[in-house]
Amino acid sequence: MAFDFDTVVERRGTDSAKWNRFGDDVLPMWVADMDFPSPPAVIAALHKRIEHGFFGYSFGSAQLSDVICERLAREQQWEVTPDDLVYLPGLVCGLNIVTRAVGEPGDGVLVNTPVYPPFLSAPTNQGRTIQTADMALTRQPRPQGAGEILYYTPDLDALQAAVTDETRLFILCNPHNPVGREFTRDELTQLGEFCVRNNLTICSDEIHADLLLGDTHHTSIAGLDSELADQTITLLAPSKTFNLPGLGLSVAVIQNEALRTRFRSVMAGIVPHPNILGYTAALTAYTECDEWLTELRAYLTANRDYMVDFVTAHFPHIPLTVPEATYLGWLDLRGAQLGDNPADALLETAKVAVGNGADFGAAGQGFVRINFGCPRALLQEGLERIGQGLRKAVA
Repeated sequence: MAFDFDTVVERRGTDSAKWNRFGDDVLPMWVADMDFPSPPAVIAALHKRIEHGFFGYSFGSAQLSDVICERLAREQQWEVTPDDLVYLPGLVCGLNIVTRAVGEPGDGVLVNTPVYPPFLSAPTNQGRTIQTADMALTRQPRPQGAGEILYYTPDLDALQAAVTDETRLFILCNPHNPVGREFTRDELTQLGEFCVRNNLTICSDEIHADLLLGDTHHTSIAGLDSELADQTITLLAPSKTFNLPGLGLSVAVIQNEALRTRFRSVMAGIVPHPNILGYTAALTAYTECDEWLTELRAYLTANRDYMVDFVTAHFPHIPLTVPEATYLGWLDLRGAQLGDNPADALLETAKVAVGNGADFGAAGQGFVRINFGCPRALLQEGLERIGQGLRKAVA
């Protein structure tokens, strides 16, 4: 590889939320923040921008807008225009804007669980009613070796049962956090038909769309046809892919003019423009870092395989997902004798911090999320610590 993903860089003492939340004896694998430096080209571009010495107001980057549109056309054959783009200082901010922009106070917002925690909090923050439907979970035997693989699919019957006359919005996570699914074109078509049938606006969180593992290909639900594009708000960002979350830039793609106007009106006077350095980083990432991204995907794919093989070899009684995208593993520890909150148990007994599955909805109770976006040595250490915690639980 031309780029180094193996070197462990010290992040303690750098105001890192990931590394500063717990004590120095804890290995953090909880929040979705990779332990790789951002691409060298991005770092060089930021140095150049800083050396210019001016950090004034900015209303955005026309060049970046053109690049995003060209990228969507090239990779997904999805035609959008710069006028369809609305820049935001963060994707969670975007989720809250969407839930406020669609419907009225008290209306329902439907989500598939388990799911990224802000999907559950944004509707409540904005005076809406959260409505949940669990995804269908099947357990498949591992083709080679012991253990079970967890596989999640949308449960259309459960979604339909959760809809009421007050439901106005469906929030989709694709690729899915935390279960790592990249939904198929057929699955997205069925979800789209469900939303059209029930007159639901769609908000599609696609922040992990570039973090594809193996031979996975990403499809945006809005890119399927013009009818779906007309009722969808798609949220994108370079932050997870290029490890830039602290620079605060994301974008909403809204092709319906009336919906876009409503979205902007909710933002007015409240939501700031993105960080000026975020524009620089995003433009460089999308124009100069394809080779870096190709190597990152290969490294993450190998990390995923290492994680699955390690669990299969050392604790095959623990079912887990084989993510198709993202850098997030999802383990079922309900049978591991770690109590109702295995994340807390592992923090105490193994000194490893993982994501608490209960934060992802009731369907995540007893599960944990693991961030494998890190040098292989850290991943190995984290898995070994988890193994120690599991052994202590049955000792």
